[in-house]
Formats: sequence, structure tokens, C-alpha cells
Amino acid sequence: MPASPSSTTYVQVPGAGILNMLDRVHDPRALRGVRHRLAAILSVALAAVCAGARSFTAVAEWVHDAPVDALQRLGIEGRAPADSSIRRTLARLEAARLDWVVGAWAWLRTSMIDGRRVVAVDSGTLRGAKDTAGHLAHLLAALDHGNSVVLGQVEVGAKTNEIPLVTDLLDMLDLTDVVVTADALHCQRAPADYIVGRGGY
Repeated sequence: MPASPSSTTYVQVPGAGILNMLDRVHDPRALRGVRHRLAAILSVALAAVCAGARSFTAVAEWVHDAPVDALQRLGIEGRAPADSSIRRTLARLEAARLDWVVGAWAWLRTSMIDGRRVVAVDSGTLRGAKDTAGHLAHLLAALDHGNSVVLGQVEVGAKTNEIPLVTDLLDMLDLTDVVVTADALHCQRAPADYIVGRGGY
């Protein structure tokens, strides 16, 4: 799966609040009967996950327990979205695009270390998350060293490995003057040439 659904790197995205950034995610719903802006549903889902929600049901419970003023700040106007609306909307999203948008928002809000951004490339297996074949989900991620924030991630398929996905992952980042660290697996000529060729170290 490509790291970024578009060729736009994070640095080219103008500064915006989370709701405006989430408006960049394609809405999979039919227009008829839509009550809430997609960005609002995504923002409450993100807030719920940050508060500890780990399932569609938990997200819906958080939304229905949240104070009205908090929901309004997250873009919900009027009645909170129904559990079924939240579940159907989140289940149909283009995950790669949502990853890209959240990563872009994080990029715009993270800082540099001594005038230079430092990004770590690392991987991990998600506990309890499996694909349709029953394989555990394995992700390769780019982490901002200064803020411990994930800037982007790509899924490593069960029949592939991390090495060819490094460039897919880094394609979304402006690597100019960026220091990229990785474990020994990625200390190879091709990834190094790619990073240096894009202005990184």
C-alpha cells in the first residue's frame, strides 16, 4: 500500500486546525441523509481514542458521554452521531488517506532539535489487530524524535518485508536537512542513497 495517497509532502500542506485537515479525507458516504460533517465524526473518534477508546463501541460511548460544549468544539452541531453512523463511517474510510492527513497535522505541530528535525524509522506488530487471513498487523512508522509523535506509517504485508517500504514511508516527508535514523536492517545503499538524494542525512 503506498504511504501517501498523493504526491504532496507534508511540508506543502498549509497550516490548519484539525477539522480543516480532516476535511481532506474523502467522505465515503452517500450525500442523502448525512447529518454530520465527516471531519466532525473523525475528530470525535480521534478524541475518543486519545481518551482510551479501543473499539467502535467505546468510541460511540465516549461521544455520548462527552459534554455538549466539547462536542461543539470538535465540530458536532446538534445531536451527537448515532453509534451505527460512527461505526459505518469509520469502517468505510480510506485508511491510507486518514493516516496521511493525521501525519501531516502532526508534522505541522512538531518541532526541531537544534534547528534540525530528526526522524526515526522503526516497526512494530500491533497487538490484537489481524487482517482477513488472520495475520497480525505489522507497521513501519516514522517517528519524530523531539516529540515522540508518529508522522506516518505503512503496513508491512505478510508476504513482504520492511526494506522496500522505507521509501514509500519517507515519500510523504520533506527530508531537506532531516536526520533519519533506522535499525541495522535498513543500513543499506538504496535507502541511504534515497535519503541523501532527497536532502536528508
